[in-house]
Amino acid sequence: MEQKQTNGKAIASLVLGIVSLVCVLFTATVFMGVVGIACGVVGLVLGISANKTAKSGMATAGIVLSAIGLGLCAVSFIACVACVGCLGAAGLSLS
Repeated sequence: MEQKQTNGKAIASLVLGIVSLVCVLFTATVFMGVVGIACGVVGLVLGISANKTAKSGMATAGIVLSAIGLGLCAVSFIACVACVGCLGAAGLSLS
């Protein structure tokens, strides 16, 4: 029987995609938002690279999860920054 080789880049992409999705839940802290965005970008790059060398479902899943995680982290990070900015502006105008 022939064994299939597992692609390390595909596994890393899948794990980073999952991590970026988990970071969406904790984006209220700036650090987790940055970590989620970074994991999403790196996971996307690794998934595309793994998919070019050998097509696999794991690489495709990593690309999808990383893209969704990156998008959600970016949107929630921008929303949190805008919210803090509005609170800061409201606090300055009251004094």
